Amino acid sequence: MWDIFLKTLPFFGLIGLGWAAGRLRMFPPEATAWLTKFVFYFALSAMLFRFTATLPLEELFDPAFFAAYLTGSFLVWLIGFAVARARARPLAEAAMEAHTTMTGNTGFLGVPMLVVLLGPKAAGPVLMVLAADMIVFSTLITLIVTYARHGRVAFAPLALGLAKNPMIVSMVAGLAWALLHLPMPGPLAEFMTLLGAAATPGALFAIGASLAGRRAEKAGPAAWLSAAKLFLHPAAVAVAALLIFPVEPFAAGVMIAAAALPVAGNVYILAAHFGVAPQRVSSAILFSTAVSILTIPAVIAWVHQ
Repeated sequence: MWDIFLKTLPFFGLIGLGWAAGRLRMFPPEATAWLTKFVFYFALSAMLFRFTATLPLEELFDPAFFAAYLTGSFLVWLIGFAVARARARPLAEAAMEAHTTMTGNTGFLGVPMLVVLLGPKAAGPVLMVLAADMIVFSTLITLIVTYARHGRVAFAPLALGLAKNPMIVSMVAGLAWALLHLPMPGPLAEFMTLLGAAATPGALFAIGASLAGRRAEKAGPAAWLSAAKLFLHPAAVAVAALLIFPVEPFAAGVMIAAAALPVAGNVYILAAHFGVAPQRVSSAILFSTAVSILTIPAVIAWVHQ
């Protein structure tokens, strides 16, 4: 585990550097917002397109993998929802807490870190986890909150929102490229590689800078949400992938490592957009990211074994 911890330390060092820059006001919130946009719309999208366009299609479509991840994640979702309802939380808040318990920072942290630590072969499983989180569970929380607010479900804005997500667009474009067996010209490949290389440092620095402005509020619920994300989610996914569904061992390991990631920043974006428990979600992101410095190396070390 010590060796894995040392390998993950530079990644969390970049997060810490961003946090320090934010706390010292060397990198104000406005700069963090613009850096996040650059990573989200350009650098990370280039990385996702390059991975998707160059991976064999069988590494991007594995029914057993999707079934295992969805089963484990949805079980944790139901537990988070039940706990929130037991605390007499309204429907929208219960759904947001459930979403927080199983939505990891796969895009900004998982894609850059896990592919480096576990090798290029990890790209396919990580992309499948990212696709499931963005398409299935982001759709679910949006539908529930919309229903709770308006008593009806509107599919048109939801479809438009998915179509405007650059992560989804870049993966769909890469998938189309792969399906058509189009060659990747040398200049285009080098351009995507160069731009995508900015995703790792940019994303990690932006995570840290964004955490600098967060304050820990509602510590009790946030601690439960963090524990569910860091411990319950990877455990449930491990049971589904290793004992229930016939998932290839390496892919199962990547899935479990991805499930061990801290709460994603885009959960806060959704919570703030809908006005549903944003402080609670913000605290869960802060707590889970801090604790994951120790838990992620432990999970990856176990996966290696």
